[in-house]
Amino acid sequence: MILVTGAGGQLGSDVCATLKAQNRPYLGIDVDALDLTDEAAVQAFFADHIDITAVIHCAAYTAVDKAQDDFETCTKVNVLGTTYLASCCSDIPFLYISSDYIFGSDGNLPLETTDPAAPQSVYAKSKYAGELAVEALCRKFYVVRTSWVFGEKDTNFIATILRLADTHDTLRVVCDQIGAPTYSRHLAALLCDMIESGKYGVYHATNEGACSWFELAQYILKAEGKSVTVLPVTTESYGAKAPRPHNSRLSKKSLDENGFSRLPPWQDAVNEYLERRKNL
Repeated sequence: MILVTGAGGQLGSDVCATLKAQNRPYLGIDVDALDLTDEAAVQAFFADHIDITAVIHCAAYTAVDKAQDDFETCTKVNVLGTTYLASCCSDIPFLYISSDYIFGSDGNLPLETTDPAAPQSVYAKSKYAGELAVEALCRKFYVVRTSWVFGEKDTNFIATILRLADTHDTLRVVCDQIGAPTYSRHLAALLCDMIESGKYGVYHATNEGACSWFELAQYILKAEGKSVTVLPVTTESYGAKAPRPHNSRLSKKSLDENGFSRLPPWQDAVNEYLERRKNL
């Protein structure tokens, strides 16, 4: 049985849906079922569920700006929670979702899995600390770094842009951060393929291609026929509390080398999401 944490979240819910569609045994849990920051509770949970054969760890604290003022909670969830979970999975496959934020890099080349980490924010440092915990505690681990995830929980950039377009004539969107929007449905399919493959290691997984947030906003509004002016602004002038990486291009060489298919182009992913969103 595959344990999926964060099953109520954007990615975790799609992982559960994918496993269900494939008729694979799984157990999806969220914080109401298990507090991952309670070490004794995590140990007891695994003692009660000896049929767990693998873990896809989607649960995370992802409020990047809020984390700057909430170091304790972010660290408890992303570092301690991951550590407690990983310590119970020393000999079963464990898949950890990490982030482009661990690099905090400038430049314009795709980042390799072997490039040095340089996390800048509280959130970024917590995700990288989670990676290190998994690598130290799990013999059969996958670390999958991704970026700009969107899905059908309606708490993502695309949904936000569309909501704002209904009440604003002009939007200011950052133009100097470059990355790849990643559809949670597409990523979930890859994770489910990966978890029992035995091809352990560190991976980068995003939809193909790259754009800025500004370009993504333009694409979304054009696709939906919204007549809203989008103004490009720099990261510095936008003034977010937490620092963001300017370069979030992630190399997919690790996927290629291990025989995993790359995800579709980000434009196709956005189009699919927008079409499904009409039926939600």
